[in-house]
Amino acid sequence: MKISKEEVLHVANLARLKLSDGEAEALTKDMESIIGFANKLNELDTDGVVPTAHAIPMSNAFREDVVKPSYDRNAMIKNAPSADEGGYTVPKVVE
Repeated sequence: MKISKEEVLHVANLARLKLSDGEAEALTKDMESIIGFANKLNELDTDGVVPTAHAIPMSNAFREDVVKPSYDRNAMIKNAPSADEGGYTVPKVVE
């Protein structure tokens, strides 16, 4: 599919991008090659392929929730440069 420079400039304007002439030319060529590749993918026979199929068999990656003991809070607070009431204190960054 042929992409015109005007189409690229229109999309750039919608995205609030300012492109130089050289950038617009380069982007035009890049977009043409991207669309050309997408068109090649359209030529593939996908009949019988499940839309959510993967190249390798997938199973549920979730694990059962298991309650485990956590780190001791007091031991962790000892590593903090500054702590107060069982929590880390950090400098204020928003006025």
